[in-house]
Amino acid sequence: MTSPQTPLMQQYREIKGRHQNAILFFRMGEFYEMFYDDAETASRVLGLTLTARNNGGAAEVPLAGVPVKAAADYIRRLVQQGFRVAICEQVEDPKVAKGVVRREVIETVTPGAAFSDDLLDGGRNNFIVAICAGAGRETAKRDAADRAAASDYVGIAAADVSTGELRLITAIASELDPLMARLSPREILLPASAQLPLPASRSDALITEREAWEFDEPLAREDLARQYGVLSLEGLGLTANDGLMVGAAGALLRYLRELQPSGLPQLARPLVERPGGVMPLDEMTRRNLELVESLRGGGVDGTLLAVLDRTGTPMGARLLRQWVLAPLTDRAQIDARLHAVGVLAADVASREAMRDAIDDVRDVERLAAKAAAGRSTPRELRALGDSLCALPAVANALHRIAHGGRLAEILSAWDDAAELASSLCATLVDRPPIAIGDEPAIALGIDADLDSLRGLRDGGRDAIARIQADERERTGITSLKVGFNKVFGYYIEVTNPNLHLVPLDYQRRQTITSGERFVTTALKEYEEKVLTAAERIEARERELFESLRIAAGKEIARLQRIGRAIAELDVLATLAEVAAREGYVRPTIVDDFALEIVAGRHPVVERMMPRDKFIPNDLTLSSDARMIILTGPNMAGKSTVLRQIGLIALMAQIGSFVPASAARVGVVDRIFTRVGASDNLVRGQSTFMVEMSETSAILHTATSRSLVLLDEIGRGTATYDGVSIAWAVTEHLHEHVGCKTVFATHYHELTQLSEELGALRNYNVAVREAGDQILFLHRLQPGGADRSYGIEVGRLAGLPGAVIERAREILRVLEGEHLAGAHDAATGLAGVRSARAAERGASAADQLGLFAAPHPLVERLASLDVNVITPIDALTILARLVDEAKRSG
Repeated sequence: MTSPQTPLMQQYREIKGRHQNAILFFRMGEFYEMFYDDAETASRVLGLTLTARNNGGAAEVPLAGVPVKAAADYIRRLVQQGFRVAICEQVEDPKVAKGVVRREVIETVTPGAAFSDDLLDGGRNNFIVAICAGAGRETAKRDAADRAAASDYVGIAAADVSTGELRLITAIASELDPLMARLSPREILLPASAQLPLPASRSDALITEREAWEFDEPLAREDLARQYGVLSLEGLGLTANDGLMVGAAGALLRYLRELQPSGLPQLARPLVERPGGVMPLDEMTRRNLELVESLRGGGVDGTLLAVLDRTGTPMGARLLRQWVLAPLTDRAQIDARLHAVGVLAADVASREAMRDAIDDVRDVERLAAKAAAGRSTPRELRALGDSLCALPAVANALHRIAHGGRLAEILSAWDDAAELASSLCATLVDRPPIAIGDEPAIALGIDADLDSLRGLRDGGRDAIARIQADERERTGITSLKVGFNKVFGYYIEVTNPNLHLVPLDYQRRQTITSGERFVTTALKEYEEKVLTAAERIEARERELFESLRIAAGKEIARLQRIGRAIAELDVLATLAEVAAREGYVRPTIVDDFALEIVAGRHPVVERMMPRDKFIPNDLTLSSDARMIILTGPNMAGKSTVLRQIGLIALMAQIGSFVPASAARVGVVDRIFTRVGASDNLVRGQSTFMVEMSETSAILHTATSRSLVLLDEIGRGTATYDGVSIAWAVTEHLHEHVGCKTVFATHYHELTQLSEELGALRNYNVAVREAGDQILFLHRLQPGGADRSYGIEVGRLAGLPGAVIERAREILRVLEGEHLAGAHDAATGLAGVRSARAAERGASAADQLGLFAAPHPLVERLASLDVNVITPIDALTILARLVDEAKRSG
């Protein structure tokens, strides 16, 4: 038989039943209590003491609790570890409640839906994302061809509730990974039946499954129209063909309303993004170019973002990060940004004035969103007012330079919300408290009733002095004094020698060692006035503050436009500042194939070196010379050259000046970089498997407008396999893709391809030899390298001298002239070249007459069984073959 439950626990179970996937913080007086599994989880995760509560009869349930005043820290710790926390408040005054106090969940905090500053990073958005794949009700009505096409796309809805930003995106399904990496969502919503493979870039995002019907397009259209008060979604820039993104938006809105029952007034009108507007950046490119996360430690230090980010506001920092992860692909938009950066770079005084003014602006986007959502503290609302008051200084600086282009567009739409700024700053004190009641929040002179109540409260000292003087005169007790404590309130204290003078209307309250304490009717009446004045002051301040917050919240759309304008100006001025300080130049953006860089530099590496120590390099890729095979020793800087080419192209397309003396950049649709080697144990992939997977992705995705940067393809397997793969990849990129390519390799055999592939050129990174010493010059020069200098690099790394000498002896044996020729034949490269020549109508003999008939040495090598001979035997045979080759020569 089930034990009877107390009314309180019945209420708890009913509320918990509606929030089963969250830890319920159940308000009980000054504590939030958790019960059952929630209590056990919280005690384990937060280190709380687990106790028990009686639930009627002999039944007890696990219990853990946290003080309301300290709850924010506990909520933060739970959410950061991926838990949802439902905040259940008392929504009824316990003093007037009949029976159990009424309680309701007012908010559910999740990693993707948070307002608290300690759960947010000011420099990046906190997106929650819903994904709607092609299979759905709207696609079921189409014919087979249309359904197949739809299945190649996904609809994305991404909201940052802390700023109000809402993005609706349609993307090719294969570009979901770059898109998720750009958004970096903290939480992802998926249909429960979805078979959509989550991309690697999901990172540690919380996955939330929803019913498939919630992604239904017709319902979603109704939800969107209701949210924004429109009759047709065309007013939001959405068409009948946008079913996927609309379905995702409907599911996201429904979920957010569950988390925020009070509504979503801060959500701005959606920004609609369609395929082709920005460049997708896959995981390997983001990682290899170290755009926003360093390979060394995972932080921002040592990244392109760290070099560029000199922003003055969190809004600007978030926007710059978005730009870095989403380079533009439209030449006109790129040039518009570059023009604005150029104007700001040229006018030092105006730029500095603008940056100084922007430094006084706080995070308007998040402050405004908090006001709209009813979450502002007095201090935050004053910060919003101070930020708005700084806008005229920004406008004055902008006036001096905005003579056209994007800066003039921003100025023409300028709004500094002067009346709201004046109201906020006039109503609130200069330094308000965090919460109403701690200290005065409303300034003097704003409300007569409030000022009168404050006069009563603050004039208490003078009043008490008057009461004390009057009683001394009335009683003749010169030592009489009036005091106050929290137990008895105000009292009159009389010493023992004067007790015979106490009037009859004095009422005894406390006996102390030195005398007695009394009260009078008049003193109690005054006490009630003073004490109720404090409560009335707090209530009136709260009323005035709430009215002010509502007024600010109603201006949310206006404030969001202001925030976006300030963020863009902040980023443009920052890019101009970096360009001026670092000696960057404006790139020329063209629509043709060209990529021409004069004295290019790596923006991150040069920042880490003494000034003027970085060796710049030139590079030109054109339609008739679109591929470079780059050879040279380790440590010569091949990988640095590859990365700087990619970074310069990317910087140009985000609208930044670039580290070079001059640059002409043809707009690219994608940048692919495969640099370095790593395994992925979690996915069960070896280093070579990762290498091949990344190479495969490039070959399947790159177009003739792409920029491909490869480093050491094929090095993770046997030499013959590796050379063959590298050779075939090179041919495919040259012949079938036709993109701009720089391929750094130690396979010197690939340099022979310049004889067969018309648009391929050989370059190497120069070194200078002096005896056994080598000097790395870090400079590109035409031609292929014939050595990798690996032994010299080993010596520099500190390998024992005996190992170095032995390695040189073995190398001299292996590099015998005639044996090298035999090795060339054995690898089959001659056969490859002959086959290619045959395709063009030439004979194999014309291409490589040396191997028209088998060479005796080749026959001897072919007869060997390498699986049964020992290493000593192999060296003996090798020495004998070398001797025979020398005698026959």
